[in-house]
Amino acid sequence: MKPGIPKGTRDFSSTEVAKRNYIFNTIKQSFENFGFQPIETPSFENSSTLMGKYGEEGDRLIFKILNSGDYLKKVDENLLADKDSQKVTSKISEKALRYDLTVPFARYVVQHQNEITFPFKRYQIQPVWRADRPQKGRFREFYQCDADVVGSTSLWQEVEFVQLYDTVFSKLGLKGTTIKINNRKILSGIAEVIGASDKLIDFTVALDKLDKIGKDGVVKEMLEKGISAEAIEKVDPLFNFSGSNQDKLASLEAMLQGSEEGLQGVADLRTVVDNVEILGLDSASLELDVTLARGLNYYTGAIYEVAAPEGVKMGSIGGGGRYDDLTGIFGLKDVSGVGISFGLDRIYLVMEELGLFEAVELPKPKVLFLNFEENESLDKIKAIKTLRQNNIKSEMYPDVASSNNQQKKQWKYATNREIEFVVTTVENGTLVVKNMSTGEQTTCSLDELINKVQ
Repeated sequence: MKPGIPKGTRDFSSTEVAKRNYIFNTIKQSFENFGFQPIETPSFENSSTLMGKYGEEGDRLIFKILNSGDYLKKVDENLLADKDSQKVTSKISEKALRYDLTVPFARYVVQHQNEITFPFKRYQIQPVWRADRPQKGRFREFYQCDADVVGSTSLWQEVEFVQLYDTVFSKLGLKGTTIKINNRKILSGIAEVIGASDKLIDFTVALDKLDKIGKDGVVKEMLEKGISAEAIEKVDPLFNFSGSNQDKLASLEAMLQGSEEGLQGVADLRTVVDNVEILGLDSASLELDVTLARGLNYYTGAIYEVAAPEGVKMGSIGGGGRYDDLTGIFGLKDVSGVGISFGLDRIYLVMEELGLFEAVELPKPKVLFLNFEENESLDKIKAIKTLRQNNIKSEMYPDVASSNNQQKKQWKYATNREIEFVVTTVENGTLVVKNMSTGEQTTCSLDELINKVQ
C-alpha cells in the first residue's frame, strides 16, 4: 500500500518548520513581554475532564482514545446489540485527546492551586485535536497558542488582551487584522428581553454562525431549536448592526433597558472600548460585533475573535473570552479567568498568502569537511569536535568518495546547502579551506579556522 497520513493532518518540511518557529517565537516573546509564564499539560485527558465543557457540538468533535487491552470484553452483550455508540463509548474509552488548552488549564489550576500565585498569568503553546471536517484553514491536528489570566475580574485584563493581539500581529507584519469583541452578558440580555432565556445556548450557537450561513440560515436554525418567530423578529436589528463602536453601544443600551445583566455587559464593553481608543492600536482595529458568540458554553463575559486582513478568505485566526465558572466545574469556586488564543496554522496560511515571510535560513553547518580520503576521517572528526566545542556548527560528509563523480556530489552537497566554509584536506594539523562565498582557498591551522569563522 502507498503510505499516507490521516485527513486533517500534515507533514512539515524544514522550510515550513522554520517559518512556523518564527511565528511561535514572535508570539512567545510577546507573551513573556506581557508577563505570562509557560506551562504544559498532557496531550490527552480523562474524558470526564473534557466532556460537557464545549456544548453538544464540541463534544461530538472530541477524539476518544480506546482503552488498552481487550476493551470489548467487559461490555455487556445487550449493550453491543443495541448499537448505541454513546453508551458503548463510555465503557471502552476513558481518555480523550484535548480539544483545546483552556479546559486542561482550568483543571491544572484546580489541581495545583496551592502552588500558584494568583493572579496567575500563563501561556501555553501545544497541539490540540478536533474530529472536524477538514477544509482550508481547518485541520484535525493543529497548534494553539494561549495566554490566560486567572484570579482577577479586572477589565484591564480585557484591554491588555486587545493590546497583546495588536502587538503580535504588528510584529508579524500582519496589518489590517480586525479584533472583534462582544460580551456574553449582552447576549444573555438580548435573550432575556426577547423572552428566550431558556434557549440561550441554542440562540448563541445559531447567532455565531451568521457569517457562515447568513441571516436566513440562522433564522432557520433558531426556529428548528424552538425559538419563536416573534422572538426572532425582535432581534432582527442585530443582523444589520452598523455604525461606530460608540453608536453600537448606544443602540445596545437602548435595546437592553429591560435587562440588568445586558446593561452590565454594555458597561463592561464600554470600559474596554473607551480605554483601547485612548491607548490606540498599532495595526489592528477593534470592532464591536453583537453577533459574536463563539459557541463555547464556558464564556461568561468578554468574547474575542480576530479576523484576517480584508481580502484574505480565512476563518478566525484568534479568539477567546472571559470564563467566571470554569474552575468551579472542577471544585474551585469564585476564580474568574480570561484568555485568548492564536491560531498558528491559520496565521501561517494568511502570512503565506500575503507573502509576509522573509527568506528563512534553515539550520546548516558553518563548516563542512569533505570526505575524499579514508585515512583523514579520524583527524577530521577530531577537528569537528573542537569546532563544536566552540559553538561552530560543523559536519563531515559521511561517505568516502571513491570516484570523481562522488567528489562532485560532495561539492554539490556543499553548494545546495549554501555552506560557507569547506575543508578538503586535514594533514599534520594543517587544513585546506575554501571560502564558498569568495572562492578563495587558504591553508591554515584549526585555531586560525576558528578565528576566521567566528
